[in-house]
Amino acid sequence: MEGPDYVTTIKVSTNASQYFIDSYYAALNKHQNTIASFYMPPAAMPGGSLPSISFNGTQLPNAGALQTMFEQQIPQAHYEVQCYDCHVVNPNYVVEGTTAWPAKTGKNITILVAVSGYVKYGNPKEAQPRAFSESFVLVPNPAAAAGKQRARNVKEWLIQTQTFRVVV
Repeated sequence: MEGPDYVTTIKVSTNASQYFIDSYYAALNKHQNTIASFYMPPAAMPGGSLPSISFNGTQLPNAGALQTMFEQQIPQAHYEVQCYDCHVVNPNYVVEGTTAWPAKTGKNITILVAVSGYVKYGNPKEAQPRAFSESFVLVPNPAAAAGKQRARNVKEWLIQTQTFRVVV
């Protein structure tokens, strides 16, 4: 099976990363009840393992726990992304037993996304900005590749691994 060419993987990874960053941080800022929808569901993970989520050194058991933490412990947050970088980790990632995108589309890749910026917790007009660094591994969503729930605007990329750290 022939995979995507280099230019295609660069375009796909860059576009996917930018779209992900725009939508994920908008959710953290204003739609915290949707955070869990950005993560690969445990049933779709190889071996049924959960996504790996580390928030400021605390390992969280699943995406629901992260969403609950934001809803109950961090009700006001304002993230401002300053820069990001992305790299293709695996040019041909397909979860066994799932439907994949056609190989030449470049949408069967895994993407490492490194993000840095500032976050304010509490009232954005009063809170001091704190620097943060965050890394994600994004994987293709099998439901999107299979054409399931397209009418519901299903996400093409989901978080498999995440680490977040307030730097200052």
